[in-house]
Amino acid sequence: MRYIEVKIYTAPEEIDPLTCILTEKGIAGFAVEDIRDIQELMDRKRSYDWDYIDESLINANDIRTNVTFYLDDTEEGRNTLKQIREELANAGAGEYELVSKTVDDSEWKDKWKEYFKPARITEGIVIKPTWEEYSPEPGELVIEIDPGMAFGTGTHPTTKLCVKLLEKYLEPGSDTVLDVGCGSGILSVASVLLGAQKVLAVDIDPVAVEVTKENAERNRVSDKITVMEGDLTKGLSVKADIVAANLMADLVILLSKDVSKHLSGKGVYISSGILTERKEEVAAAIKSCGFCILEVLEEGEWCAIAAELPQTMPSGKTAALERTAAFD
Repeated sequence: MRYIEVKIYTAPEEIDPLTCILTEKGIAGFAVEDIRDIQELMDRKRSYDWDYIDESLINANDIRTNVTFYLDDTEEGRNTLKQIREELANAGAGEYELVSKTVDDSEWKDKWKEYFKPARITEGIVIKPTWEEYSPEPGELVIEIDPGMAFGTGTHPTTKLCVKLLEKYLEPGSDTVLDVGCGSGILSVASVLLGAQKVLAVDIDPVAVEVTKENAERNRVSDKITVMEGDLTKGLSVKADIVAANLMADLVILLSKDVSKHLSGKGVYISSGILTERKEEVAAAIKSCGFCILEVLEEGEWCAIAAELPQTMPSGKTAALERTAAFD
């Protein structure tokens, strides 16, 4: 499908009146790139919203404040563009610079797929996109993924670290797993392939919920994975042997306050999405919630933490029955 990409450059103080003009013309969705926001970001050492800052922003000294939006490449879309040009001209010739071009969504819609290839994320697990061919080696576990519009191809260090910890702490044939912030469902699928009895996958994004269901079916493990929409563990009463949460530092800290309510049996809490510069802070927060740190894995600037809740559950068959009942 063809679109008209419209980019309007203006001064930072003109952003609000410009977006008002666009809203009046029926433009409901647009992206604002405001140099003031980037400058403010650089001035803030740390915040909840920005746990990681791309280097391209840090070096973006030549960014011009602008608003970008798209119109259908139809007669109606071209008429709307004409009206916006006239409106801006009446507002003042020197205040706005409008640049437009026709683009085809095929130019970017599937472009990223060229860079997503089969990748070994641990010694025994390979991530394979659905559109790529791959011949597994003997004993190799292959996770077939199409992330669609959900977050996660499985090749990021935070996911790799989580899977490595699942490989180490998940007991095949007996453990249950709660995957908080499941994204495209990679940790859920990996858990089942590693031998988990049952997995409950939760994500706040309805798109992620649907993509996780699709990937569970694609890997023939949907009978062991239940997927639901939710905000972290709010409203959940389920308990599992392992809680896996590949999120971000602040969300891991927030989740840690309630995660013990959702652990039974071995009580292992695996968290990732944490920058190494915040490792001590997050580990301290987890320990303050009654956990013992088992280990911390690092790759590049990222780390994952495995923690354990002191054993309070009964052992043997009683514990196994309670684990199973939690997912019934």
